[in-house]
Amino acid sequence: MPVYTAYQSNMPIQIDGRLDEPCWQSAPRSPRFIDIIGKTPALYESRAAVIWDASALYVGFWVEEPQIAARQTERDSLVFLDNDVEVFIDGGDTYYEFELNAIGTIYEVFFIWRDVYTPGGRFDVPEFDIRRREVRTFGGNHDREGQFFWNGTHPRGIRWAFLDWDLPGLEAAVDREAHFTIDGIPRHGWTAEIKFPWAGMHWLANGRALPPADGDEWRLFIGRYQQVTLNGSTTTVGWGWDSIGSNDNHVPERFTPIRFSTTLLP
Repeated sequence: MPVYTAYQSNMPIQIDGRLDEPCWQSAPRSPRFIDIIGKTPALYESRAAVIWDASALYVGFWVEEPQIAARQTERDSLVFLDNDVEVFIDGGDTYYEFELNAIGTIYEVFFIWRDVYTPGGRFDVPEFDIRRREVRTFGGNHDREGQFFWNGTHPRGIRWAFLDWDLPGLEAAVDREAHFTIDGIPRHGWTAEIKFPWAGMHWLANGRALPPADGDEWRLFIGRYQQVTLNGSTTTVGWGWDSIGSNDNHVPERFTPIRFSTTLLP
């Protein structure tokens, strides 16, 4: 996969969903999202950008949406049942899932691969006590299906999914009245702006510096899911920055590589 360079910002960023700060205008945007399985261009224009500063990682989305709709209103409800945008952050033996719909409802889950969750190990701490947290076993999106029942399709198998874990300091906002131009064509839809503070990413750093050092690389899944109705039948399609090759996007080694640069944005 091509490596994306995330440049540093030295200007204040207000999390209001509008993406109107100069840093967002000068940050390189992703290519048009593609189908996460077949690599064909997304039906609706979809782009993202990544920037950072000493306090946080920021992801912005430009989402074309002819008819904006969302039903999930409760925090950590199943936002993926709506049209949404998603960010996954790979932490090696862990990863983090974030979802956001067009009315600003947030869904978060923190995953620890079961093969590293051992008695006396680094994850054997009160924060991840499976006897006291709201936690499930999870084998990926194919979990509980056919030959993949229980273990899913990933070679590492089961992971613990902490449903009640929240990233400290997380901020997110959307603008449902967004009008933007991509490749010279005016678009209508919504934009999203998310702030992931470095101070809350201890369990995702995996030995890396926080904030990152110049040249450090992380892997992120950045995409959107859309309910599409054709011939009276509704199906969910996934569009992402890069292809996953499956409708199971819980595959960290297939996430987009993001290289951090200390070069300041104009």
